[in-house]
Amino acid sequence: MEALAQVAGLLADKTRAAICGALLDGRAWTARELAAHAGVAASTASEHLTRLVEGGVLVEHRQGRHRYVALAGPHVAELLEAMAAFAGPGPRPRSLRSAAVSEAMARGRTCYDHLAGWLGISLRSGLVELGVVGDGLAVTGTGMVWLKELGFEPSKRVVSRACLDWTERVPHLAGAAGAFLCGVFFERGWVRRIGTSRAVVLTPAGEQGWRELGLLPDPAPVGQRGGHGSGQGTGAQH
Repeated sequence: MEALAQVAGLLADKTRAAICGALLDGRAWTARELAAHAGVAASTASEHLTRLVEGGVLVEHRQGRHRYVALAGPHVAELLEAMAAFAGPGPRPRSLRSAAVSEAMARGRTCYDHLAGWLGISLRSGLVELGVVGDGLAVTGTGMVWLKELGFEPSKRVVSRACLDWTERVPHLAGAAGAFLCGVFFERGWVRRIGTSRAVVLTPAGEQGWRELGLLPDPAPVGQRGGHGSGQGTGAQH
């Protein structure tokens, strides 16, 4: 339990939590970029980054004079997403811009290397309907054939894993299969990022592509459903 307390202590600081939240987009950021995102001085960000690297939460890459950091792996992203879901909705957005960002994140985002938010849950629902994954999100025999036809090659990484979605409160698909599909969608232009955030949107080409694959999005995304508060008042921290 001592190790658990150490990890919890690392993430208890608001600045370090903001840094980890930014890195959930799966990309490597410079220390300067993270300092600006967290609203702290570069020296302060550097101190926090050192603690996170030493704690095994982040990994560091140096390229010339630049210091890049990224999450230590998908297991860290899944931990952060689960913790955010457990914590519940954050404070209500204080501006129209922050409200728009919050809604965009709830509609669709990357959780490290796979899709999350309404879009991720919609993908999961479509995969279950097709029989690619079961209710527990384990890839079926039929599903493996389906994935291989798209170019999927199994590796040492766990093929599929359930990752609790912090806005939808149900699991979305993670693991090698989730990462592979997310990569395919980006490569084909089926999903694109909104600005520099990790919020993503399904493009018109993506809607057509999903139809061709048999993946039909839920017709009522976050913000248009009655009686569901998962997309209301959520912060954009994770």
